[in-house]
Amino acid sequence: MAANEPGSRTATLSDVARLAGVSIATASKALNDRDDVAVATRQRVLRAAEELSFTPNAMAKGLLAGRTGTVGLLTSDLEGRFMIPILMGAEDAFGAGQVNVFLCDARGDAIREQHHLKALLSRRVDGIIVVGRQTDPRPSLGQEIPVPVVYAYAPSDDARDLSLTPDNYAGGRLAIEHLISCGRTRIAHITGDPAYAAAQDRIAGARAALAAAGLELVGDPMFSEWSEHWGRDAAAMLLQRHPDVDAVFCGSDQIARGVLDTARDLGRNVPDDLAVIGYDNWEVLSTNSRPQLTSIDANLQQLGRQAAQRVFDAIDGVDIGQGTHHLPVRLVIRGSTIPRR
Repeated sequence: MAANEPGSRTATLSDVARLAGVSIATASKALNDRDDVAVATRQRVLRAAEELSFTPNAMAKGLLAGRTGTVGLLTSDLEGRFMIPILMGAEDAFGAGQVNVFLCDARGDAIREQHHLKALLSRRVDGIIVVGRQTDPRPSLGQEIPVPVVYAYAPSDDARDLSLTPDNYAGGRLAIEHLISCGRTRIAHITGDPAYAAAQDRIAGARAALAAAGLELVGDPMFSEWSEHWGRDAAAMLLQRHPDVDAVFCGSDQIARGVLDTARDLGRNVPDDLAVIGYDNWEVLSTNSRPQLTSIDANLQQLGRQAAQRVFDAIDGVDIGQGTHHLPVRLVIRGSTIPRR
């Protein structure tokens, strides 16, 4: 049955690209008679379009007409803790007033996510950035999306997709290397939910840095929830069992804030008696702590900028690659590990 016969599925730009053996972006350029497409490639795309009786639908027309100046940002981050800095970075890359961003919150619901995806495509967005609320792999949107898709923070579970995520393993190493450089050798670890990939990656990096220095964690890593309350309770247990601990690497800034509270209650001076380092560099917490909190920053704005740039590269026909790419994190030093003068 031909593509335009009653009851048949309408051919898409993706179908044309697949039959011609080119990317969707290249197919779009060829059908739009752009100069940066080789003559042979354009002819191959045109033959494929004719063979499939391709008629541009609303989504494909957006590609054929060039950029619409809109990008979709599809998130499951209910609180905006990670999504907001990524969005800010993406908007920086897009340029003020040049690109509109449609923000959709799927609230962790797969059905709602599909609804938002259809709505974004109906608006003929140029591309989509998918932002997760944790660094565990998430289900792919699939390979049939007619616009470029980049996954940020939470990587896709399909290696054919391009995913950008912070390097939590490197972050764990960086935290421990800093504590060791401060002269600490009795280092413990308090973190959140052990089911989170981030928690396990940070521990792996921490252990590697300790092993390189001939050291081990004091006691076992302490797991529970990502909260100040857990940080307070865990620190009380830790300091009772191991009073000679001289540093605590915390899996989040919230946990670290709780550790600071308990240290103060028990008469431990931070950082002289006990160095404390957090993770995420959530400035509303880290800069208002007593003392201010040293932390590992995941560079989420840079993550957003890179995700946006990859989307536009793909629209321009650049091969942006695939697989999961771990982006650098950085250490932000404050008074919880080094005395301020």
